[in-house]
Amino acid sequence: MFIIFLVTFILINNQGQTKSPEQMIQESIAQYPGKCPCPYSTMSNGRKCGKRSAYSKPGGYEPLCYVSDITDQNNDPNIQKETKIIDGDTIHINKIKYRLHGIDAPEMNQLCKIKGKNYKCGFKSKEFLISLIGNQLVKCNQKDTDRYKRIVAECFAGETNLNKELVRNGWALAYREYSKDYVGDEEFAQENNLGMWQGIFIDPKKWRKLNR
Repeated sequence: MFIIFLVTFILINNQGQTKSPEQMIQESIAQYPGKCPCPYSTMSNGRKCGKRSAYSKPGGYEPLCYVSDITDQNNDPNIQKETKIIDGDTIHINKIKYRLHGIDAPEMNQLCKIKGKNYKCGFKSKEFLISLIGNQLVKCNQKDTDRYKRIVAECFAGETNLNKELVRNGWALAYREYSKDYVGDEEFAQENNLGMWQGIFIDPKKWRKLNR
């Protein structure tokens, strides 16, 4: 079950361009890999998707389908919006998925060890991200888009760099395959036995390969 927090969200993209609600909806629908992103989408048999659509189902992919999805929440820049903390490196803000740039957190089902005892390090990573955000304003700067159509971004809660603090406190690793931005922070966590570095753990990337 997702832990839901209400935070204020401001998205700044690389180009600094403002898109119309219609353009945002078209892009969101285009990113959906299936045939039923919205209730008004059409299935292969010609029928409307209705309740079978991703929009109608809680959790998972959450496309923008109606102008009201955007305008009802964007008329006031200070309005509180729904944020879902999925795991230590993935969040959903206003039905848009964000993958935290340059870091790799343990998976939710992943176990690590401290003094020979197992603990849910993926859950601990998620808890730490929740504590960093609290009720602060969140701002995300887009870096890229990954193969799962998530926006890859550097995100801040107030003045706190969420990406950096997760790594620096040992609840995520620097994702060297994609960025060297947080290597120094990982070394700091390791040297000071913080987070997962208090005990034994498997690199999240290796854990995923072993548990497919």
